[in-house]
Amino acid sequence: MMMTYGLFVFGLNTAAYQELQRQTNWRHASTSRINARPAHQYLGPGDDTITLTGTLLPLFTGGQQNLDMLRVLADEGRAWPLIEGTGTYYGMYTIGSLQERKSEFFRDGAAKQIEFDLKLARVDEARTELLGVLQNSALRAITGALA
Repeated sequence: MMMTYGLFVFGLNTAAYQELQRQTNWRHASTSRINARPAHQYLGPGDDTITLTGTLLPLFTGGQQNLDMLRVLADEGRAWPLIEGTGTYYGMYTIGSLQERKSEFFRDGAAKQIEFDLKLARVDEARTELLGVLQNSALRAITGALA
């Protein structure tokens, strides 16, 4: 297991990623002053985003159905915990976008290679209305991926 996002497990059998990029921002307000440099005030943490980039080879790894499961989770608009296989807890994240590129096709049009970029954005854990609920989401993820 490389990482989990809610109930979705990133790994060789699902959607192994080859690159993880994380960008963290902090907010500072600036106020202009006469004959002096602007005054700055720290406002707190800003956006924290993670981008996972990977290549799926459906003959050997996970395939399209795994990306479809991520889309089902994204459709709910809920935040889920993001936990690395090492135990590192990143926080609660929502899926902002999922981009895929297919190449090298079989005769039936199925892709031999699928590249993906998954963008996740951290949410404030105090926003409880955004937090995912396991009971309904697990069922939706399973049935949505099978549809």
